Amino acid sequence: MNPRLSVALALAVGAVVGFSVARLQDAPHAPASAVVAASAAAAVTPAASGVAGHRLIDEVVGRIRREYVETVPETAFDEAAVKGIVARLDPHSAFLDAEQYDEMRATTTGSYSGVGIEVSAEDGRVVVVTPIEGSPAARAGVRAGDIVLAVDGQPVTADRLEETIGRMRGRPGTLVRLAVGRAEEPEPLVFALQRGEVHVHTVRAERLPGDYGYVRITQFSDSTPTDLLESLSGLMHRSGGGSDVASLQPLHGLVLDLRGNPGGVLESAVSVADAFLERGLIVRADGRTAESRFQMSATPGDALGGEPLVVLVDGGSASGSEIVAGALRDHGRAALMGERTFGKGSVQTVIPLRDGQALKLTTSRYYTPSGTSIHEKGIEPDIVIRKLEHELRTGQRAAAPLEDPAVLTALQYLRDRGLGTHYAAAPAAGGASAH
Repeated sequence: MNPRLSVALALAVGAVVGFSVARLQDAPHAPASAVVAASAAAAVTPAASGVAGHRLIDEVVGRIRREYVETVPETAFDEAAVKGIVARLDPHSAFLDAEQYDEMRATTTGSYSGVGIEVSAEDGRVVVVTPIEGSPAARAGVRAGDIVLAVDGQPVTADRLEETIGRMRGRPGTLVRLAVGRAEEPEPLVFALQRGEVHVHTVRAERLPGDYGYVRITQFSDSTPTDLLESLSGLMHRSGGGSDVASLQPLHGLVLDLRGNPGGVLESAVSVADAFLERGLIVRADGRTAESRFQMSATPGDALGGEPLVVLVDGGSASGSEIVAGALRDHGRAALMGERTFGKGSVQTVIPLRDGQALKLTTSRYYTPSGTSIHEKGIEPDIVIRKLEHELRTGQRAAAPLEDPAVLTALQYLRDRGLGTHYAAAPAAGGASAH
């Protein structure tokens, strides 16, 4: 694997900027990034656009300077021009200001300094999805379902979610007051929280009946591969009856849930696929520059020891998720269940700029081991499992794996595999779908 392919998750201020697999280049003075930065600059230089384009820009900017109702700062012209150029390239390229770039790097590492809650905008309110285990918010008693009303006395609204997230973050050791509403409480609850380092867990694991396992990966950060292996180890080691000594009980199969996973760190996604493959190509990328053309292959060792694997996917499974799903299926290592994936088959390189800003630029198209490009097509599952009406209406799945019809279908498939591959193959051959 190319050691220079250091990568970054393309998230901005708590929300996905675009379904992305991204590579993080070094600072602009470093040789590795200079090649990409130079080629990116060449694509938008005045020479490429022509003198006529310059005259148009000069004319428009001159009019704005003289006649716009308010004075426009000179710095706004450069930033607006860059944003406009990049926005016209494709939906996944973006100009990141300093705040967005800092947020992206924090998300990439899987840790940040803040209070440690995941929030979402629901019905005009900012709702706590979950307090992160071990975080200041979790220790103080903030609960899933709480409504965030104010941060440091300033009211919050769902349409300014990014600003709310930013205000909850800050230097470790600093204090923030969080006011929340709770269904059974007549008055708001106010928590005085000391910001601290928060590790974002992207992997959740649970033992299923019959010595099977369930692992959900929400996104691919730098810590995801390590978290995955630790979770698998935890599923396989169980405490002996009445004894503190843990015994190793290998899994008979695993359900890997990538539904709703928008992607993230390229190397992380490749490492997750590698965890279940002994050998072979995982992904190949092709672009205009030498650095944008690369391929990554598996290393020996299968964390499941060859036991059967089911990967759950849906329309929210994109980019890194599709790399994992495509590699595992192309090598015959896993069966895919669910719905057609998103179809994001490009790689973005994150190029640092001056003043702490960055350019997230599409530099490669990637291909699965069979040579297939899934861009704007997605990957069709082996077995279709359609969403239930409740999930279609609310966008929410069952909280517990054993209450989720898709997980139960995957578990039954794994059990059928134990009876013989012809049992498990029968539903797929018949084009079965669960509703």
